[in-house]
Amino acid sequence: MYTEMFKSFSEQTEKTLAPYAKFNKVFAKNVEQLTELQLSAVRAYSDLGLKQLKAVSEVKDIQSLTAFNSQQLETLTKLSQQLLDDSNKFSSVAQSFKTEVEELVADNVKQATPAI
Repeated sequence: MYTEMFKSFSEQTEKTLAPYAKFNKVFAKNVEQLTELQLSAVRAYSDLGLKQLKAVSEVKDIQSLTAFNSQQLETLTKLSQQLLDDSNKFSSVAQSFKTEVEELVADNVKQATPAI
């Protein structure tokens, strides 16, 4: 008798907590993806900054200053492209998260709404 009662309680608890577990998995996956993107972005921007520091440290005369200045446009183009790419990646991850959460909500509404 008690075994059946505990089994029923366990099943009900599992059904009740299932949406929370699904949401937590989606959320954890999203945080992991965002963290990886942020680390990648920081690494790329750090590399770019270090290259700039090295390049400016090699400026010794007018010719090297002219060469450094001519490389700045290329560097700014790379930086702009990197920022645009990172923005698109972050947007994609956010859109994916939104879609998955909407699907979870729709599934839960379907399950909670009695069949008519």
